[in-house]
Amino acid sequence: MIKNKINYSGRRYVITTTFVAVAVIIIIKLFSIQVLDDSYKRSSDNNTLRHITQYPARGKVYDRNGKLLVFNDAVYDLIIIPRMARDIDTSSFCKLLNISNETYNKLYEKAKKYSPVTPSVFISQIGKEEYGHIAEMMYHYPGFYFQTRSLRQYPEAIAAHTFGSIGEVNKNDIEKDHYYKIGDYIGKSGIESSYERELRGKKGLKIVVVDVHNREKERFMEGRYDTLPEAGKDIILGMDAELQAYGEFLMQGKTGSIVAIEPATGQILAMVSNPAYDPNELVGRQRSANYNKLLVDPQKPLINRAISGTYPPGSTFKMVNGLVALQSGVINSDSEYPCNGPKSTPIKCTHHHRTPVKLHDAIENSCNPYFWQAFRDMIGSSRFKNSKEAYEFWYGLVTSFGLGKAFKTDIPYVVSGNIPSRAFYDKVYNGRWNSMTIRSLSIGQGEILVTPLQLANIATAIGNEGFFYTPHYIRAFADGTPIDSALTTKNVINIDRKHFRDVKAGMQSVFEGDHGTARYSRIDSISVGGKTGTAQNPHGLDHSIFMGFAPVENPQIAVAVIVENAGFGSTWAAPIASLMMEKYIRGYVKRTWVEDRIITKKDEK
Repeated sequence: MIKNKINYSGRRYVITTTFVAVAVIIIIKLFSIQVLDDSYKRSSDNNTLRHITQYPARGKVYDRNGKLLVFNDAVYDLIIIPRMARDIDTSSFCKLLNISNETYNKLYEKAKKYSPVTPSVFISQIGKEEYGHIAEMMYHYPGFYFQTRSLRQYPEAIAAHTFGSIGEVNKNDIEKDHYYKIGDYIGKSGIESSYERELRGKKGLKIVVVDVHNREKERFMEGRYDTLPEAGKDIILGMDAELQAYGEFLMQGKTGSIVAIEPATGQILAMVSNPAYDPNELVGRQRSANYNKLLVDPQKPLINRAISGTYPPGSTFKMVNGLVALQSGVINSDSEYPCNGPKSTPIKCTHHHRTPVKLHDAIENSCNPYFWQAFRDMIGSSRFKNSKEAYEFWYGLVTSFGLGKAFKTDIPYVVSGNIPSRAFYDKVYNGRWNSMTIRSLSIGQGEILVTPLQLANIATAIGNEGFFYTPHYIRAFADGTPIDSALTTKNVINIDRKHFRDVKAGMQSVFEGDHGTARYSRIDSISVGGKTGTAQNPHGLDHSIFMGFAPVENPQIAVAVIVENAGFGSTWAAPIASLMMEKYIRGYVKRTWVEDRIITKKDEK
């Protein structure tokens, strides 16, 4: 077969014509730029075009009631182009800036090392008054110019750990996201970090013509190539600013934390960690110096104890153990166990009370032997093949409360705490262990560690009778942008609702019963369910712990409080939590005598 030959000769003319046309267009454009358009000539004559980044306003932050918590104020970065700044009068310039010649040389060499021809920050975050004095003299100093930036302002000195801080980007930040360049700022912690992309907005660009005297003459091409910045998104937090401030007031002079959650949404109403600091300290040119002071402060105010402090939950964990034992079918709400008070073995009770006790009374009296015996019977129950299978059943339900793992949330740097696995005990005891070996778990001791955030979430789950939403900061974006769906997804715990109701009834008796451990913290006309705890601390005095919710029928707030080295949960943590509940639900506090005792730190007799 003979194939037809294709004639390609005609394509040669098409290609040639195309190249000629492109060349003609380029020549015409160059002629226009160099001859007809005198703006390019003026730019060349005057030596430079200045590309100025237009930084957007960072998104503002509001509380759930519309109160402005974080906003922006204008500041100015002094920018240097080292090659253009070689021949200035450095002595007069240093006097103008109120810096030494040594400081100037150090800053100049740093900028030159970065790039002799690329603009970089010489001095950052110059305030308005100082800027006005310097700006009018800048024409004497070619190679320097100002660039407008914004600085965070906090009208109320609260919630420093929640807001977080902003700092200059490092090499890793720039490599991860090319949006940033040297001298830019980025959220380092708190919501500033979690919502950095939303809060930062989008940069714009302004190109100006600058003369040899460093004066801006006009917009290049009348601003044809300029772009406007886009402001960041405003954020509405779940926080109640008034409740947050009140919690910080109550924690004065104490070490510990308070976490308050709205059970119906999982939104954080308040998150207090003390010792703390004023968020305004980590703003502006003094940020580095203040940060270094806080870093070496022996009280460790930079640590957010609410999310990174881990503690044995003590008796507050009995509620979880009770629920798991009920779900296993080994016990029911009418099951009884004996208690011999302080003479009980192998785990003693802290006091004498009626015996034997059912679940309701065991919760009210915080009876250690009851929960140890229920735990023992579950781990050794014939309902399971062996104790290891029973333990895995226990482990699965316990971790479903959000324990032993970090929440996937917008709260950065949350830690997981610890719920020991079967594999852990197999390794430690070479596979030879039983309920007696791990009996401390029955009363919230041993290897169990929880964060205050996790403890508040337990209260939320019990108050909701079997479900919770992942605890989170954000309530909404002001422009209506949807928040992460993971934060609005219901987490259901595989325990029958009736068991939660049994436990809730016992927790209500902790406040309302004649022997309830928090009976002195009850609130008139507000029903509260809760559990006190006194967690052993190998490093000093025991920790005072509480977790609970109110009102019992339809919880509006769930609270966890930990006061380190303070002793009984009923003495400090419970009254603090009850004051937080009363403040949020009622809007004010009637029990001023309780408030006074907490503030003056006088122990109850």
